[in-house]
Amino acid sequence: MIKKILLGLAAIVAVILVVAAFQPSAYRIERSLAIAASPAEIYAQTNDLRKSAVWSPWLKLDPNAKVTYEGPATGVGASSTWEGNSDIGAGRQTITESRPNELVRIRLDFEKPFKATSMSDFVIKPQGGQTVVSWSIAGDNNYLGKIFCLFMNQDKMVGGQFEKGLADLKTLVESAKK
Repeated sequence: MIKKILLGLAAIVAVILVVAAFQPSAYRIERSLAIAASPAEIYAQTNDLRKSAVWSPWLKLDPNAKVTYEGPATGVGASSTWEGNSDIGAGRQTITESRPNELVRIRLDFEKPFKATSMSDFVIKPQGGQTVVSWSIAGDNNYLGKIFCLFMNQDKMVGGQFEKGLADLKTLVESAKK
């Protein structure tokens, strides 16, 4: 009986390992929101890591996280490091590209709970009397990441946080106009 249980468990583990091996490593998650503000107002919030900390969904998961800033206050080279609880881990973000009122590209180097590098973009586009801001992240999952994604919906987890952050950005920018 125990032998059959162990063989069954081994078969389940083997299936998981094989299925994970065939999962795509590349991922991209994106959410967008229209905000009643100018591209310049959105750009000012996304191009300054200190300002983005106000509406960031991640820092709300750990209000006691240790955050330090380096480099210029805004734009290319501006960076911050964070170290927090298990919900946000530890890492560094650095603005690598900045086009006024159009794009802010950030390199994310995660250290905890796992090492990984991803790129995150804020694409800003005027649309009528509003501005649509799209927040995305793209990268590659290693083998352990592929296994993790078999059991956790990465798009739903990260995308849900993006939705919260964009909603807070909208509230912040639109209420500042009043």
